[in-house]
Amino acid sequence: MAALDGGIEDVSGCQNSLAIDSLARFAVEDYNKKQNALLEFGKVVSAKEQVVAGTMYYITLEATDGGKKKIYEAKVWEKPWLNFKEVQEFKPVGDAPVESSS
Repeated sequence: MAALDGGIEDVSGCQNSLAIDSLARFAVEDYNKKQNALLEFGKVVSAKEQVVAGTMYYITLEATDGGKKKIYEAKVWEKPWLNFKEVQEFKPVGDAPVESSS
């Protein structure tokens, strides 16, 4: 079923999507440039998309900041037919959950 304009939908299989991965990396690089930071992209945790004039992606990602894994939320607007993408928002939301090594 097609998403209606304006509706926010989960992106299924986002952890394995090269397009979502690329947008997440773009958001981290954009943040690093603007904030003179050194975040290292880790992985996509989840993603949602909203059809607007193009597509707005809401990506939750893991990145390493100074050796510590943290979770960030990025909002990336993309219009592929114009070769346009822009990070609308990028913010930390907390520390990444500690994975037990069992």
